[in-house]
Amino acid sequence: MKNKVLFTIITLIALSLLASCSQQSDALTVATDAAFPPFEIIDEETKEIIGFDIDLMNAIAEKAGLDIVYKNVAWDPLLAGMAECQYDMAISAMTITAARAEQFSFSDPYINAGQIVAVQIGNETINGPEDLVGMTVGAQIGTTGSMEIEAIADTTLKVYDTYELAFLDLANGQVDAVVADYPLAVSFVNKYSDTLKVVGEVFTDENFGIAFCKDNNELIAQVNAALAELIDEGFVEELVFKWYSSVD
Repeated sequence: MKNKVLFTIITLIALSLLASCSQQSDALTVATDAAFPPFEIIDEETKEIIGFDIDLMNAIAEKAGLDIVYKNVAWDPLLAGMAECQYDMAISAMTITAARAEQFSFSDPYINAGQIVAVQIGNETINGPEDLVGMTVGAQIGTTGSMEIEAIADTTLKVYDTYELAFLDLANGQVDAVVADYPLAVSFVNKYSDTLKVVGEVFTDENFGIAFCKDNNELIAQVNAALAELIDEGFVEELVFKWYSSVD
């Protein structure tokens, strides 16, 4: 009798674990590189991923009825993983480019964020991208910022695994400037407000989009429909106010 009861308990536990695994396997994996404040960053207290993109993706998932789980992935592996369909989606302040669109698909744009130059406060020589000739300029590897620097003749590009390291080097005088997405640059300038500043105007016109495994048209349509509704409802504007509130 005891053996029968024990067998029943073990069977129920096994079925429960199988059900749990089945539920987890049904969830869509959303990759993000949680090193792009205010778009995605690790909350120091909860250790959870938070930010503009996370709020937006959660709202899209709720409206579209999608079950999602996040995977924190470094930038280069994230891009390679999306090209190989290792993840269902990626949201990580990703600029929609023709080159990337050849490797994976994109949602409709959800925000426009161009590149801007950041320097030390005492630097009066660099006032925009035209002044970067002959300078050593930092950017995260594989980003639009690094591509823009490479396009400037006689400029030395110094690449980093994260923008956090690039801005730390800038604050310590290891590079002359950093080129990054405007909201990201302002976030780090606010962090190093006694040391850094942004100069000039945003000099590129860029749109951020959600990446998808190539030609996953059904999922793309679901996300685009939910995104359009959120934009119409003013939710994206609310996120701009929430996460850009410190931007002057």
